[in-house]
Amino acid sequence: MTMEPIVYVVDDDQAMVESLSWVIESVGLKVKTYIRAQDFLDHYDPHQPGCILLDVRMPGMSGPELQTKLNEIGASTLPIIFISGHGDVPLAVRVMKAGATDFLTKPFNDQVLLESINKALRVDKTNREKQQENAQAEAKFALLSHREVQVLQGIVAGKQNKVISAELNISLKTVEAHRASVMKKMGVKSVPELVKLVLTNSVQEPVSEE
Repeated sequence: MTMEPIVYVVDDDQAMVESLSWVIESVGLKVKTYIRAQDFLDHYDPHQPGCILLDVRMPGMSGPELQTKLNEIGASTLPIIFISGHGDVPLAVRVMKAGATDFLTKPFNDQVLLESINKALRVDKTNREKQQENAQAEAKFALLSHREVQVLQGIVAGKQNKVISAELNISLKTVEAHRASVMKKMGVKSVPELVKLVLTNSVQEPVSEE
């Protein structure tokens, strides 16, 4: 079952939090609010889809510091929309380079806010689909023996079976058997499909030897 996305509002200004929550909930989106960045970090669930509306300046941990913390724990794919009462261009550039999806300067109208949130939620959905695809590819790749990995590397490099056979010092029939096994384990029906699966997913070579 797909989890419903949550828009997290992290801002120490209670009036702003209430205003943002009202706008977001008015279009049927779920909202959770925190007045401190550390509170959000303490309750962060990496499995929960959504995005963050994050104030730049807060007591204790600032918005950019929370972004850094999330990047450090591997949560860099969670979209962040920074909100600020100051048009600080260098800061905006810095947080955008660090992965933020938007930087809104107060005051901003409701439509701009909602468009930014919808964009962030689309980014989050794409990120999570890619992570799932990577995990599935990793699981398939882990099923390959060391020799099958070597054959796969040859296929991805565009080498013919006879070349792979000579380089690995195994018979052509053995290469063909490994090739068929690789295709089956990776769940593909063609070489282009296999190459695309390998090149678009960050799979790691298994350490086990055949």
